[in-house]
Amino acid sequence: MSDLTPKQYFEEKIATAIKAKGEKLAGINSVYEFNITGNSGGIWTIDLTTPGGNVSTGSSGKANCTVTMSDENFISLVTGKLNPQMAFMSGKLKVAGNMGLALKLQSILT
Repeated sequence: MSDLTPKQYFEEKIATAIKAKGEKLAGINSVYEFNITGNSGGIWTIDLTTPGGNVSTGSSGKANCTVTMSDENFISLVTGKLNPQMAFMSGKLKVAGNMGLALKLQSILT
């Protein structure tokens, strides 16, 4: 596994990315929750209902779309080593809630 952890990815890369893509992501107007399992896992919320978006640790209880996957698979996904569609089809990535929102994840995570 890479030296990158889900915590670093959410708190550094995604937080910076959503600020930079603010207007583009504002139209999504939803809350995503990521339940990352494994030793370096945790729960993170990406709230795109507020101007500029927000990334926080833990559950807001307001998720429109919840993504569950292992820490190892998450890092593989965000570093381009794991195809999102293949991850979903093989059960490595699970989605609960609005599937349409799940399709917009790539614009948020990369």
